[in-house]
Amino acid sequence: MPHVTIEYSRNLADAHDVDALVAAVHDVALAPDWVPASGLRTRAVARAHYRVADGAADRAFVAITARVGPGRTDDEKQAFLDTLLDGAMAHVEGRDGSATDLAIAWSIEVQEIDARWRVNRNRIVLDGEPA
Repeated sequence: MPHVTIEYSRNLADAHDVDALVAAVHDVALAPDWVPASGLRTRAVARAHYRVADGAADRAFVAITARVGPGRTDDEKQAFLDTLLDGAMAHVEGRDGSATDLAIAWSIEVQEIDARWRVNRNRIVLDGEPA
């Protein structure tokens, strides 16, 4: 855990390497010491049918959802949210915001999973992590 989903308007893939965005978000998601590499999942989903703001062709969106297990403090969740969003934006827009011709609406949400209604069957064990 966590599981990160990057939902994006299809036009983003015309201007940027989405695989590289997934890799960048995955890498920054590993920063907190409470994130086990063996439990981290990062994926992206393109939306072919969308409208952003006035519908102009240069409008795009990226909506990130991070689902985390219970037990994280509000500060930990806020820091995780900031880390993911800052990493994604820096990858796509550059540090100064000028690396894209798209006007992107960014959003992010951290959702805490109710452990009573979750089943994990993870057979991935990495060195240094508990089995």
